[in-house]
Amino acid sequence: MVVQERARRAAVRPAPERPRRGSILRGTVQVLGELLITAGIILLLFVGWQLWWTNVESDARQSAVIKEFAQELGTAAPAEPSADPTAPAGPEDFGSPVVGTAPGHAGTIGIMYIPRFGNNYTRPIVQGTSSDVLDTLGLGHYANTAMPGAVGNFAVAGHRQTHGAVLDNIHTLVPGDKIYVQTKDGFYTYVFRNNQIVMPSRTDVLEPVPTRPGVTPTESYLTMTSCNPRFGAEERIIAYALLDSWRPASAGPPAEIAAQVAAAVGGG
Repeated sequence: MVVQERARRAAVRPAPERPRRGSILRGTVQVLGELLITAGIILLLFVGWQLWWTNVESDARQSAVIKEFAQELGTAAPAEPSADPTAPAGPEDFGSPVVGTAPGHAGTIGIMYIPRFGNNYTRPIVQGTSSDVLDTLGLGHYANTAMPGAVGNFAVAGHRQTHGAVLDNIHTLVPGDKIYVQTKDGFYTYVFRNNQIVMPSRTDVLEPVPTRPGVTPTESYLTMTSCNPRFGAEERIIAYALLDSWRPASAGPPAEIAAQVAAAVGGG
């Protein structure tokens, strides 16, 4: 009887239902949705790392480079007093600019100050434009271009939105803005002239006379290059400036950046 009862129950037990097509589709959509959410979170973390953390790391490293440069500067000799303190102040003439020798790769050339970018804008200028320089150390000097103060084209490159964002505000420069470069020899004052948007292939902006290959330079240029637009790299934005004056280190910094210089290297 027991065996017959079990056989009867087995005969009337409903067969397991096959999964419906709609259930499979819903499960697939759910899995895909979770994968997309995970991918979105990873993408947001990556963007945060690019736009925030790389700047934090680079700022710290650039501050260290500036401190090292300040230690190398030592104590500059004081400027000699004027022969007649009561005479009206006139334009200072320190003769032809001293032009230093380029250091080896990743060596520090000096510091750049741009008041238009804020009173705390103090960025190191380092030899080379490879990623190990631009992603960490600051403004990179194109090795085949002139040094500060020299006749020709002193050209540098820098990031806009990541890795310290050293040229983030390059588009805000106004003709007449001053750009200061400090080296161990002194201070070079350049005056911004204009900017230009070009394609990445336009290497002629690095010529001794920018955009004019084969022309012999008679002036001292500063050319700054960065990616354009701010959150892209399809183009390049180029800022041009001309040397206006220079001061030897012994004469002290120009008055406009004296406080910045003191904050950056005064305690070196």
